[in-house]
Amino acid sequence: MKTIHRAARMALGATAGLALALSGTTPASAATWELRDFQQRICVTSSSGHPGTYFVAAVVGSWSTTVQIALQNLPPGVTSMGGTPIPPGSNYPKNGSTTINGFVQISIPPLPVGEYTPLLTASDSTETQSVPVTISVKQQSCY
Repeated sequence: MKTIHRAARMALGATAGLALALSGTTPASAATWELRDFQQRICVTSSSGHPGTYFVAAVVGSWSTTVQIALQNLPPGVTSMGGTPIPPGSNYPKNGSTTINGFVQISIPPLPVGEYTPLLTASDSTETQSVPVTISVKQQSCY
């Protein structure tokens, strides 16, 4: 009886593997890319904001579908012009450095003084990864 159950499990496993191979898909948990966290910070003055700046993204590893870059949880009034789509490909660090392959442009209006923490996201439509970024708003100059 154990031999029959073992044979059935092996057949079922082989069938599932064959179905995945024929469909050209991989399980959702098999992401082979990562959104790197650079602990980015933008500093602006409360009276002027910044009409055109950006956060950068580094997606490393390899991916077979376009990865979309975006920002979530922006402070009120801050607008995003959208992020650069990263076409299928790969990006591996070389000589200790990581290549930036995406960015999101934003416009920051005058805001109340404080620290704001939106999320920079990368999504291949199967998996979404995010890292926090900081918008620091000060009364005086940031320098």
